[in-house]
Amino acid sequence: MEKITLPHDHGKCAERVLEHMPQEEDFQTVADIFKQLCDRSRIRIFWLLCHCEECVINLAAITGMTSPAVSHHLRQLRTGGLIVSRREGKEVYYRAADTETAQTLHRMIERMVEIACPEEA
Repeated sequence: MEKITLPHDHGKCAERVLEHMPQEEDFQTVADIFKQLCDRSRIRIFWLLCHCEECVINLAAITGMTSPAVSHHLRQLRTGGLIVSRREGKEVYYRAADTETAQTLHRMIERMVEIACPEEA
């Protein structure tokens, strides 16, 4: 990162932080991940898929949404790399991706709404 000269000297704290600040592209990656969870229905679906593997029809019944609406949210979550799918015959099953990002977001959701994981209860 190029050296930035700050107009005011407040103890060099910001200058020390700037030496370790990630690139703008890294912050864009984080923003894109958070965009995936900007909808409460999508967060709910993601949380469910962190705990079980399900098909669109069952997710629609659980959430009280239409299948097309659930499919839309699943497409968004899959595009963001937060969920994965597998096909078994005509049925497609979805679950949370086994990634550090998905696991971190799962824990964050549970901490923010102070709920317990079924496996931890």
